[in-house]
Amino acid sequence: QLQLVESGGGSVQAGGSLTLSCAGAGYSHNTDCMGWFRQVPGKEREGVAAIDRDGMTRYADSVKGRFTISKDNAKNTLYLQMNSLKPEDTAMYYCAAKRTRRWVEYVGWNEYDYWGQGTQVTVSS
Repeated sequence: QLQLVESGGGSVQAGGSLTLSCAGAGYSHNTDCMGWFRQVPGKEREGVAAIDRDGMTRYADSVKGRFTISKDNAKNTLYLQMNSLKPEDTAMYYCAAKRTRRWVEYVGWNEYDYWGQGTQVTVSS
């Protein structure tokens, strides 16, 4: 069974930086797409960033130029480096996975079906 555990959330001032980590077990970096999503109360989950087996990435327009998704295959860990944080980035952030060999640009945000429990990120002004 694919298991994902997020960490690294917390509170930060606007303009600051934060890095989230997602430790995975039971997945293969050779075949899986991994992503970060976020959700606030009353809103649907929003795809933030994703990376495929080849290291190609995809970002939501709202975070382009500020967030960077990466992975360490040897450690089975996914990362989300968040810079220039804004209060609008406040949300519960989830690590997600999709078992597919398709490149990330061909995997829709609504296809990811394995989820971590989330880590809270709060950005204050």
